Amino acid sequence: MKTYEHVYDILSKSPDFVTGESLAKSLGVSRTAIWKAIQTLQEQGIGITSVRKKGYYLEKGDILLPQDISKQLNIPVYFNPDSNSTQLDAKHGMEKNNPTPALYLASSQKAAKGRFERHFFASPQGGIYMSIHLKPNCHFEELPPYTMMVAAAIVKAIQRLTGINTEIKWVNDIYLNKKKMAGILTEAISSIESGRITDVIIGVGLNFSISDFPEELANKATSLFTSEKPSITRNQLISEIWKLFLTIPTSDLVKVYKEKSLVLDKQVTFEQAGRTYTGVAKAIRANFSFLLMMVGKNGWPLVKWALLLGRLVGCTRNAWNNIGCPKTTKQ
Repeated sequence: MKTYEHVYDILSKSPDFVTGESLAKSLGVSRTAIWKAIQTLQEQGIGITSVRKKGYYLEKGDILLPQDISKQLNIPVYFNPDSNSTQLDAKHGMEKNNPTPALYLASSQKAAKGRFERHFFASPQGGIYMSIHLKPNCHFEELPPYTMMVAAAIVKAIQRLTGINTEIKWVNDIYLNKKKMAGILTEAISSIESGRITDVIIGVGLNFSISDFPEELANKATSLFTSEKPSITRNQLISEIWKLFLTIPTSDLVKVYKEKSLVLDKQVTFEQAGRTYTGVAKAIRANFSFLLMMVGKNGWPLVKWALLLGRLVGCTRNAWNNIGCPKTTKQ
């Protein structure tokens, strides 16, 4: 760990001021090195109060500690302080044959993309941006419902650590108080020779502690913590999300997904094969199909399993990743 990371670690665990002399002695460095570390932390948006003869006190904010997260998960964690996109970071890692599973982190992103290649808002401070690279090496029909699993892991981790209840909107958005708090993008790469899915990269963008959003998002987006001081750190939440994803049985995560779904028992409208369907979603399968209760031509109830290949309400049938399913790229 770097000096500023050690300083942050000490301050984050202290309920009171810590003197510069005490910090220097604990870390075996000079007072000048401590001052520089404090400056580095403040430049990263960490709120630190400095009082003469009392020392330093951490008011708010945190920094990402990839080494700590790696120890928690027992997988490699790569941190890029100058990331364009953690999805791209993961793809570069794949080209380098980095071990898998591996997690790629960034404190912000310069060219974040969501579904349909749309621009994705990435705050310079207070966000969580990460992608995990997996090697399932299986046929498409054998692929686990990764997007469902990650969505369930996110809401379960938040509930477990903070008691805050979040919900899942079809199929890859996490909502808090009817506003979007997080999004998931899943991409897959398949082999032409074997016809198998060789690699999967799952990206997550999560508003952790953000109080200011662009005007066009102010009424649509929210953050896990806004004006209040977070009760947990980003490192704790990141570790818990992927710990749940990597250890809990798939069936249990799918169960959580169903329990937290904003779509089940709601009226949905979608297009499929040129036709528009409207009905009440009564059940969901791991292959992203809904059991719809609709009204037939004669007025009698009509039940239909529908595999949704587009977005709910005015959907379009584009790439699989438009609903959080893997977008495949053949090699």
